[in-house]
Amino acid sequence: MAALAGLVHVYIFVLESIRFTDPKVHRRLFRVAESDLSAVRNWAYNQGFYNLFLAIGAIAGAGLVRSYPATGWALIVLACGSMLAAAVVLITTDRAMLRSAIVQGMFPALTLLAGLTQL
Repeated sequence: MAALAGLVHVYIFVLESIRFTDPKVHRRLFRVAESDLSAVRNWAYNQGFYNLFLAIGAIAGAGLVRSYPATGWALIVLACGSMLAAAVVLITTDRAMLRSAIVQGMFPALTLLAGLTQL
């Protein structure tokens, strides 16, 4: 499930860093008006890479967990914990972003829950 969390965050990277200037992305998904686009474009680009790096951690952890359980789980907990915390911050700052927070936090939460049940 950590790999799924990572793949979702790769998709978020694409939206924030590559496709952000597309009106379907900045208007519909991020609720950014065309007039504000230049003011937040660099923020979105940076945020996208932040999500990509979390994705790499989650996917790498998922790949390592069988051969190197401690290392794999350390990466998974760090990446998925950060993803879940960011989803909580998103929903506590803007309740209209509930759907986005669920998409962002569902697989990380399930991954961490599955890990806790294996202890």
